[in-house]
Amino acid sequence: MNRASVSHPQPAPAPVATPASGQPGQMSHREVMEALSGLLLAMFVAMLSSTIVSNALPRIVTDLDGSQTGYTWVVVATLLTMTATTPIWGKLADQFNKKILVQSALVIFSIGSVIAGFAPTMEVLIGARAIQGLGVGGLTALVQVVIATMVPPRERGRYSGYIGAVFAMATISGPLVGGLLVDTVGWRWCFFFGIPVALVAFVVLQKTLRIPVVKREVHIDYLGATLLVGGVSLLLVWVSLAGSQFGWTSTTSIALVLGGLVVVAAAIYVEIKVARDPIIPMRLFRDRTTSLATLASVLIGLAMFGATVYLSQYFQLARGMSPTKAGLMSVAMVGGLLVSSIISGRLITKTGRWKKFLVGGMVLVIVGLLLLSTIDDTTNLWVVGAFMAVLGLGLGATMQNLVLAVQNNTSQADMGAASAVVAFFRSMGGSVGVSALGAVLGHQVADEITRGLAKLGIEGGAGDTHQIPDLATLPEPVRVVVEHAFGVATGHIFLVAAPFAVAALVAVLFIQEVPMRETLEDEPREAAPAPGATAVLER
Repeated sequence: MNRASVSHPQPAPAPVATPASGQPGQMSHREVMEALSGLLLAMFVAMLSSTIVSNALPRIVTDLDGSQTGYTWVVVATLLTMTATTPIWGKLADQFNKKILVQSALVIFSIGSVIAGFAPTMEVLIGARAIQGLGVGGLTALVQVVIATMVPPRERGRYSGYIGAVFAMATISGPLVGGLLVDTVGWRWCFFFGIPVALVAFVVLQKTLRIPVVKREVHIDYLGATLLVGGVSLLLVWVSLAGSQFGWTSTTSIALVLGGLVVVAAAIYVEIKVARDPIIPMRLFRDRTTSLATLASVLIGLAMFGATVYLSQYFQLARGMSPTKAGLMSVAMVGGLLVSSIISGRLITKTGRWKKFLVGGMVLVIVGLLLLSTIDDTTNLWVVGAFMAVLGLGLGATMQNLVLAVQNNTSQADMGAASAVVAFFRSMGGSVGVSALGAVLGHQVADEITRGLAKLGIEGGAGDTHQIPDLATLPEPVRVVVEHAFGVATGHIFLVAAPFAVAALVAVLFIQEVPMRETLEDEPREAAPAPGATAVLER
């Protein structure tokens, strides 16, 4: 192991090792691509873990004698640990060796996958999914941070486009691979499948990832981290289960909301007044770009995840498609996302300008949501696909580029925390959106089915709106009523989501554009490495 170590006396700026490219602090394109291959494998396995299990859940719940509550918690457990720990992983990246952290996240994910694959009961499976979520949260936060450490903001656009490509690949292949595994070797292989990919990513990162590590005194904010995880978990339990397991205005809801808000308020107090090195440095929000981009991320997450997560259900219940065919329909939106993320990233690298892509992308998101609000159970599938492509084009130009805008205004010492904050709030917005718009969908489906059955002379309403009907077992007239109900209701939730996208556009318009920096050197100086810090290039 060859180490280049340089001390940093104050006030001189911190020198870093010079790679073969000849540019101080920067890796050559070949070195970046070699390291990026391992990072993208890690990102792929994280994203795949969610999509590959979607078609397997009904079979899993049946085999393990689970209930509707267990079905919900298999999803919620991963969501809770992933979202709640994302800012913690980001802060750790500002204090410890980033390569070791990424590899640790891969190991944690793999342990959770092994336990899930061998799970004998629903309780064990739910616990294993929570462990998986810890790893996924780390991978989601850390991949962006490591790329920001390797590549200057000006060059970062084209590499972020590759993340969009991986996102598209995982989204498309996940449901298809999951369905194939369930039908051939069994649902347990949906969890085992990602382990070899994680192993390959671990080995590739070990061989290729060489980034500077700033050695400094570390103070871990245990109290702030505990309060943050506790408060966010209480709120996520509420938005995930309210409306299905208990009422939105029930005593349980009130207790969860009040408890969550009190614990989050305590976490904020600790971060501002008590913590020596807070998990989420509140000084980040003094930057206008970070504050507005964070707000926009919440709103985009709410509109995007809250609306698009129900498209698969639309294709299966309103259009009578199989899970595999429903997965194939996602190609339209993911294809648009892939194209716009790669093209916008390359143009940002070429011009150094990024705001016009955010504004244009948000306009396309709004247009796509409004177009999709017109669909029902009779809309031509080619038209639905075209509307989805418009939405995908908008999302591809906004999601990754919001992170780029924040990273461009953030010092390297706070890069992990800032990147994780954007991902954290986007996940929070998505969690709220999935739950809230799901409640809207369920309510409207129940009303539509009740009206439709009444026209057929069938009394008794829609029954339990939280149970998914089996269309194959329904009489033809009733099946038509159910398909129409889900078709109309799905269009309605896109209309409900559109105002949140409009609010995100307003936030983006007020972001002040700063041209992308062309080096890794910090322009914000307040968070520069402490005196006596040492930069070490791991070889």
